[in-house]
This record gives sequence, structure tokens and C-alpha cells, in this order.
Amino acid sequence: MKIWVDADACPTVIKDILYRAAERKQIPLVLVANQSLRIPPSRFISAITVSSGFDEADNEIVRRCEAGDLVITADIPLAADVLAKGGDALNPRGELYSNDTIKQKLTMRDFMDTLRGSGVHTGGPPPLNQSDRQAFANQLDTLLQRHR
Repeated sequence: MKIWVDADACPTVIKDILYRAAERKQIPLVLVANQSLRIPPSRFISAITVSSGFDEADNEIVRRCEAGDLVITADIPLAADVLAKGGDALNPRGELYSNDTIKQKLTMRDFMDTLRGSGVHTGGPPPLNQSDRQAFANQLDTLLQRHR
């Protein structure tokens, strides 16, 4: 099992939780971004810098991830691609994407995108709070226990 992170939009506090988990469980953690990242020195943590461009990091993650891997992302199309490959996808708020709910999430995402495209201001998600961080840490722990 490897943990892949869609790192361009991943909050720092979530990356910190992942760094500690990778060290504690001795699991490879790979951050993928279109800019250079500063990561802690560790034999378990690495980063891949892709060229800047729409979905470059997402495409790299999909290309490299395998069944049984875990991907951390808030990007719903990326999560759908990961699930199709037999991986798990977890968002930074602790929500585990599933085959049962991903189509509905994709439909809602597309609907919101259409609204934004027509000029409707839809707002964004609320800031990450302590309960989101706790939910993420708990779900991550559950997944790592399951895969061990």
C-alpha cells in the first residue's frame, strides 16, 4: 500500500497528519504537485513535481496508483478514477469516497460547475476545522489498520 496525496490543494495540517502516519506505520507517502514541495526528511516520504497544467497532478496519481493504494484528495473526478482502479480515496475532511456515492457526487459537482459557469456565486466549502481534522485522522487510522 502507498498513500498518494493530491498535494496542490491539501491543507498543511492534513499533510502533517499524513507525515506522522507514514513514519509511525512505515508506509510510503507520495505527494504529487505542480510546484516544489518542502517535505520532512524521511525514507517513507517523497514528492513528485509535475508540469503545471490542468489536472497534471491528478493524471500522474491515476497513472501511478494501484489497487489497494490510498489517495488523499478533495477532487471528485480523481476520487472516481482511483475507485475504478480498486484504490481508496479519502478527502481532507475525513469523508471516504465509495462506489455507492461517487456517481451522485460527480453529478452534484457537475451541477455546481454549471451554476458557476452561468454566473451564480455558489461559495466554497467552509474552512477546515478541528472536527474535520479529527474525522480525517480517525478515518486514516481505520484505513491503515484495515490495510495492515
